[in-house]
Amino acid sequence: MKTSVSDRTEAGTASTPAAAPTTAREPVDAARWPDVARIPRGSAGRTAVTRLIVQRALADLPLRIALGDAPVTGAEGPLLRVHDPDAFFRRIGADGLIGFGESYMAGEWDTDELVGALTVLASHLTALVPRPLQRLRGAWAHRRPSAQRNTLEGARENIHRHYDLSNDLFALFLDRTMTYSSALFPQRPAAWSDLADAQHRKIDRLLDLAGVGEGTRLLEIGTGWGELALRAAARGARVVSVTLSQEQRELAMARLAQAGYADRVSVELCDYRQVTGVHDAVVSVEMIEAVGEDYWPVYFETLERLVVPGGRIALQAITMPHDRMLATRTTYTWIHKYIFPGGLIPSVPAIEECAARAGLHVQENDGFGGHYAETLRLWRERFTQQPTTVGTLGFDAVFRRMWEFYLAYSEAGFRAGYLDVRQLLLTKAATAQDGGLR
Repeated sequence: MKTSVSDRTEAGTASTPAAAPTTAREPVDAARWPDVARIPRGSAGRTAVTRLIVQRALADLPLRIALGDAPVTGAEGPLLRVHDPDAFFRRIGADGLIGFGESYMAGEWDTDELVGALTVLASHLTALVPRPLQRLRGAWAHRRPSAQRNTLEGARENIHRHYDLSNDLFALFLDRTMTYSSALFPQRPAAWSDLADAQHRKIDRLLDLAGVGEGTRLLEIGTGWGELALRAAARGARVVSVTLSQEQRELAMARLAQAGYADRVSVELCDYRQVTGVHDAVVSVEMIEAVGEDYWPVYFETLERLVVPGGRIALQAITMPHDRMLATRTTYTWIHKYIFPGGLIPSVPAIEECAARAGLHVQENDGFGGHYAETLRLWRERFTQQPTTVGTLGFDAVFRRMWEFYLAYSEAGFRAGYLDVRQLLLTKAATAQDGGLR
């Protein structure tokens, strides 16, 4: 089993690195984590300017800050304690938010409330950098590497780096349904024992939107570990499900066989662009985020091609505000480098425009971002409670800090309202012979 994305991590800076101080909780494996083990070489002037800008920005936020041995500043909010201020500001000066995340991975800063601190930062994201300096974004914001484009080959590699990490790793923090997308809770706050039913509630709503029932020919784009296909088959549907993850496919097929639905569901290792045939309905859950902006038109054209006239398409998609998507769509982020290479979260207007151009109509559009924050909280708490078990799977301390940061970073985005998750129903016009939508 694959146990680390670190071997494929791109360099965060082209400059010659300097050795990082030994502030991490455990020694950093430089072969696995080259840009965490070492910090970029930066000029004293640039680091000083970065420090001034960051300190001024933080001073206006509801955070308490402790830089090294200096007294705590700020009167309220989570405490952000920077153990190595020089390394912290050098990383941010060289690599922006990538450096901020790598500094956490290196153990150079901590907080008594990670989600709380990140939520404050996410809530004030557009104001952290003075407006005149935002025009100089190119000086610190890296552009996405061409190798992460979602060509047929690139998409396979991008999916492999995340979803083929280890089925056992995901099983540690997902519920028994092995569902890796937002749940839909009847009430919040929720307990861990509520999560599986809330995942079924989400899946059932999507299947209802798509009109899935006895005899439905359903296409699922993005298999996950098979739970949606299981529930669709239980309704009497015949399902074709496609994925680019070998590990997910193997476990999904085993689960389907165990449930007695192997004859009703076909799980294929296939890119969505290579799917053939026609289907009464299509369901795709949080897959569009991995498509990439260059391929959004192809994605929606493919949906239109694969569904019958009058057919229904149910999508679940993470979204961000349109203006923020436009401002950041070419930026290479910490998430791209370490978690989801090649992805881009769309906006609702972007989805609507691409769907309309492909001849699809958005009939329903419901958001429930608060439910994703709750889902992520439950995952994060489950993950952080099992450091020893994570370690036995071959994931070191840097990976554990990276994964904790990823889950907290995502949760904060939803709690701040910077991110949302939506279920959308798209329809394809019926022909005159069909007499209307099914």
